[in-house]
Amino acid sequence: MSDIVIVLFGMDRAAQGLAGAAQRLGNVRAIRVEDYQPEETLAALVEACKGADAILFSNDTYSQELAPRLAHRLGGSCVGDGVGVDLVDGKLRVTRQVYGGKAEAVIALKRTPGVAWLRARSFAPAEIPAAERLRIEQGAQKTRIIERTESQSESRLEDARVIVSGGRGIGGPEGFAQELQPLAQLLGAQLAASRAACDAGWVPPTWQVGQTGKKVAPDLYLAIGITGASQHMAGISEAKQIAAINIDRDAPIFKHCRFGIVEDYRKVVPLLRQKLTELQR
Repeated sequence: MSDIVIVLFGMDRAAQGLAGAAQRLGNVRAIRVEDYQPEETLAALVEACKGADAILFSNDTYSQELAPRLAHRLGGSCVGDGVGVDLVDGKLRVTRQVYGGKAEAVIALKRTPGVAWLRARSFAPAEIPAAERLRIEQGAQKTRIIERTESQSESRLEDARVIVSGGRGIGGPEGFAQELQPLAQLLGAQLAASRAACDAGWVPPTWQVGQTGKKVAPDLYLAIGITGASQHMAGISEAKQIAAINIDRDAPIFKHCRFGIVEDYRKVVPLLRQKLTELQR
């Protein structure tokens, strides 16, 4: 059996997805990292992961920073944003989406260990194996944490089951606060946005979904005032259902959604909120 190592930054649903991907590949052990410092954590992972055939990271900034460096230190290969994994003759193969989610490519990593960070919610959740706590020796630190700020979001956008997302067509921050946020609360959803809305400063950059933002896979993605450019669609290609509200009947988003309404969102969203409120009584 091949030896698989899961590297966990916190114990969340993304970690459960990693467990689901790894448990069918071989002997699995999990390493938990808490006090993250890049240089010290990397040195500790090099020692902890020696002899592994594959090393799997979740989709977060820590993983994207460490995965390629760890592969280089161990003489292996690395690939990111995977939506599927397999082991063939002890070599890791990672499936990832290309051309904005219109096709899939299977990347065969020639050198061992294969190191990959995987897209959240791409795998069925599974029980996380008992995790070893990584022992990090404090050496000559090149960086230090001077402040920690808690995010206002209760959970990661990548883990959300329902997402209400706004784009340039929302018109400004007031639309997010007065129309989309109450709708999201009724749906038990998280708010997101296109790059245009984030670049305009209407919402935080952490809300951005798309090729250069978060890759999400909710059960429902409600796109409001979003045209559906290929860069945005690359971030929602794994969504189970897409619904859209847009005033432009020729918007590309309507080619990808199952449900679409051609109308000003200011007329539609209040009606949706009213109906949801009635259903919840």
